[in-house]
Amino acid sequence: MEQSVLFWVLSGCAVILTGISKGGFGGLTLLAVPLMALVMPPTQAASIMLPILIVMDMFSLHAYRKYFKRDILWLMLPAAIVGIAIGGLFTRKVSDDDVRLAVGLIAVLFSLYSGVRLLRGTENITPLWAQNKWIGRLAGMTSGLTSFFAHAGGPPFKIYVLPQKLESKIFVGTSVMFFAVVNVVKLIPYAMLGQLGVSNLTASLYLIPLAPVGVWIGVWGIKRLPVQTFYKITYLLIFCVGLRLLYRGLI
Repeated sequence: MEQSVLFWVLSGCAVILTGISKGGFGGLTLLAVPLMALVMPPTQAASIMLPILIVMDMFSLHAYRKYFKRDILWLMLPAAIVGIAIGGLFTRKVSDDDVRLAVGLIAVLFSLYSGVRLLRGTENITPLWAQNKWIGRLAGMTSGLTSFFAHAGGPPFKIYVLPQKLESKIFVGTSVMFFAVVNVVKLIPYAMLGQLGVSNLTASLYLIPLAPVGVWIGVWGIKRLPVQTFYKITYLLIFCVGLRLLYRGLI
C-alpha cells in the first residue's frame, strides 16, 4: 500500500497523541481523526484508528486494571451501546461536519462551565445534574454515538464523570474501561459497513507499533501530576480540541 509521506507523518502523530490520551491525558484522542482527515476522508481515518485504539486499550487496561468505578460503568455502558447502534443505523444520513460541530460545541461549553467553576472556587461542589442517573445514561448514549462517528466520545463522558471528582487514577481507569468496551463493540457496525477493508487494516498494522509508546508517555505523566493540575490540564485540552472541531465543522 503506497501513501504519501504526509499521510504517515500525520497518522503517526495522531497515534502518539491518542496513546498519550489513553495513558491518562484525556482529550487528545479527539485530535486524531481531524488530524488524519487532513489527508484522507474522515470515515477512513476513523476506520484506520479503531484497531489501533483497541491495541492501546489493552495496554491501558493493564496499567489501570485496579482503578475504576464500577457503578459508573454499569450505568453508562448499556446506554453507550445503544448510541453505537443508533450511529450504525443513521451513519449515511449524518455528515462528518455535523459530528464535529456537535462534539466541538459540547466540549467548548463544558470546558467554559468548568473554568468558571474553578474561578469562582465552586469546583469542589458537585452539581445536582451530575448526581442524576438519567443524565449519566444520556451522557453514555451520546458518548457512544459520537465515538462511533469520530472516536470523539470523550466530552459527553467527561460531562458526567469529571464532576464526580474521582481521584485522577480512578477517573482515568474508569474512562479506559468504558472506551475499551465501546471500541470493541464498534467493530461490529464498522465491519458491517465495510470500513475494515484490507487497505485500512494494513495501514493500522503499520501504525500499531507507535501505540504503546504514546500510552507509556501518558501513564508516566499522569502518575506524577497532582490531582488539581491534572483536571486543569484536562479542561484546557477539552477546550482547545472543542475549538478545533468547531473550526473544522464550519470551514
